[in-house]
Amino acid sequence: MLLLRSHHLLLPHAARLLLRRAAPLPRAAAAARFRPLRMSTSNSNSSASSPAAPSPPPAPAAPKSRIPFCPACGSPTKLAVPDGDEKMRAVCSSCGRVHYENPKMVVGCLVEHENKVLLCRRKIEPAYGLWTLPAGYLEVGESAAEGASRETLEEACADVEIVSPFAQLDIPLIGQSYIIFRARMKTPNFSPGVESLECALFALDDIPFDSLAFSSIIVTLRMYIEDVKSGNIKFHYCTINKRIGAGASDLRSFDIDNHLAV
Repeated sequence: MLLLRSHHLLLPHAARLLLRRAAPLPRAAAAARFRPLRMSTSNSNSSASSPAAPSPPPAPAAPKSRIPFCPACGSPTKLAVPDGDEKMRAVCSSCGRVHYENPKMVVGCLVEHENKVLLCRRKIEPAYGLWTLPAGYLEVGESAAEGASRETLEEACADVEIVSPFAQLDIPLIGQSYIIFRARMKTPNFSPGVESLECALFALDDIPFDSLAFSSIIVTLRMYIEDVKSGNIKFHYCTINKRIGAGASDLRSFDIDNHLAV
């Protein structure tokens, strides 16, 4: 028995005599007697057949600032709640300045011409190849109406005159607020700009709702169609609550709340 021989020198003399007189175990019994134990990651008091305890859920990722560096001095920022505030802000680790993240303003035009509306098919991401109203981010130094006219000229090469504000749409989840103006073309000329694949006038019944780019455009056009059919075009305000993880143009990816029409 190799296992016992390996401990021969460690046993007292009397024990060695007893071992010599003991009958050797059958090979199967010896293997069973000295079979190594299998260690379990569960509690040592639990049965070997008990299932392992479930792993604890991973710790949530630490929030990161969208402003990683201080615009004033270039030092890294850290997230902290400034004195007198209630929210986490990006605070410079060097100069201590607090930097705020504010919503983006998007402006655009709903261009009306002979009972049709002007749409552009996007040549850029996001929503490449889908249809939208000419719209984009407001620039510093211009009014909302000026920005909407500029975006229409850039995307549809159309020179327009603003008629009236039509809708303001807030999208809190992505930090955007839209202002859409009704407008008319000064001359009936338009063509694709550098960000558009094509531009076209659509009758209201022919608007390609299955191929529209954004929830804001879907909501705006639905409201406009309802107003035209009722014979009373109003100014609209609403909140678009997008569902986390859903596509931007998914018709089921948002809910409309706080709708006001005046």
